[in-house]
Amino acid sequence: MLKHQIHSIMNNYILGIDIGTTSVKVCIINTKDHNVEAQHGKDTQSNIPSDTGPGGNKQDVSTIISAVNLCVSKLPKQLLQKVNRIGICGQMHGIMFWRNDENQKAWEIVGKEKSVRFDIVKNRVSALYTWQDNRCDPAFLSSLPEPQSHLGLASGFGCCTLFWMVRNKPEKLKKYNCAATITDFAVSILCNLSKPVMSNQCAASWGYFNCKTNSWNTELLEKAGFPVDFLPVIKDSSQIAGHLVECWHGIPKGTPIGIGYGDIQCSVLSTLENSSDAVLNISTSAQITFVAENYVASDGPPAKSSVEYFPYFNNQYIAVAASLNGGNTLATFVKMIQQWTLELGFSVPQSKVWEKVLALSQDDAAESDLIIIPRCLGERHAPNAYGSVSNINVGNLALGKVFRALCRGLLENLHSMMPKEILQEAKIKRIVGNGSGLSRNVVLQKEVQHLYQLPLVFTKGGDAAKGAAMGAALVNDCHCKEA
Repeated sequence: MLKHQIHSIMNNYILGIDIGTTSVKVCIINTKDHNVEAQHGKDTQSNIPSDTGPGGNKQDVSTIISAVNLCVSKLPKQLLQKVNRIGICGQMHGIMFWRNDENQKAWEIVGKEKSVRFDIVKNRVSALYTWQDNRCDPAFLSSLPEPQSHLGLASGFGCCTLFWMVRNKPEKLKKYNCAATITDFAVSILCNLSKPVMSNQCAASWGYFNCKTNSWNTELLEKAGFPVDFLPVIKDSSQIAGHLVECWHGIPKGTPIGIGYGDIQCSVLSTLENSSDAVLNISTSAQITFVAENYVASDGPPAKSSVEYFPYFNNQYIAVAASLNGGNTLATFVKMIQQWTLELGFSVPQSKVWEKVLALSQDDAAESDLIIIPRCLGERHAPNAYGSVSNINVGNLALGKVFRALCRGLLENLHSMMPKEILQEAKIKRIVGNGSGLSRNVVLQKEVQHLYQLPLVFTKGGDAAKGAAMGAALVNDCHCKEA
């Protein structure tokens, strides 16, 4: 197991950062005993209006980077001074643009020499177009060339969004000369990179990346009029991206920084205890995944399947069923209830609605024959398949029954993407739960065990920020000493 390699690095303090869809989380781990020594998190609330209406999903980059600065600054100074590696992961698939010229970067250093922060130069940075962006509808995606990869395309993938920009907003692209994920941008800032670097983990999530050759489909893209100069340089996840350019909140200048990792890969790395474990994460979205032993990627064409295989650590792959509908679907229901009460003349905070629906749905009397397919956001493998409610009768419309049916439908949708038979074939013996959407919801936990007929357990401290620190611990010493 990879954790054995991490244990071999004694008394290292590593900072892990997870730049998620709705929050930023940071932690410092001690690789001697694998413990999280300190941690902090902050909700970002960074969504901004989209230029394409309801189909777009954008976030403000300066808000996200400010949250990263704040979270790191809240960690104990005596630990920050001991940090000797940094690992960063974050939301995959999304894309942002910025401009770096010889004499001016897209960020600036603010503060004293011994402890600085990095701020954004706003007119040189675009918004982040997230994985939830739906501007690339099925008709648009069908007009794109087929990738030379075992992985397909979907709206919200970086290369697809960039294709859309080329065809619909080419004037916007003229302002920029760099593109990458929000994770890669954070790495670029800390290392003061003139051109971003990207791991194969994140590149695979953008589309048009051949995992077998570890390279972009450059020739194919050029023929289709794609601006290949925007594509980041690829590095392996075992390498570093660079070194910390200044003392950052007390972290020593020159500290090695790992290449940006995928948040799914880091969640799995921090959660898995045995090779026979599968990891179920329900936070904003939902994923179930396991390490696919002996998987070998092909040159394509892309497999038409709801289960995809993404690069992991140590040249391994993970099998992933990634649903776009997770905690965001439950949150949509809660917001709807709150809006209804507001329209009726009452003001009920969302926290109260959550408290009530969770309590009501746990009662055995909440069991019902109501059927909810909660695909409000569609799915990548079935973009035109949306949600529905059926088998409605006067006896199954109580609030607890509806929320119970919604939770059941969420898990049934995920199970349809990765049925229990796939886990049986992979010799999976238990499911390890992760994510606040699952850990706080007993109803979801019951449905997991009912559908998969496997034990569901929760491990301590399994999250993407810890996984990012563990990923940095796997970088070998010779890479850390790179100039």
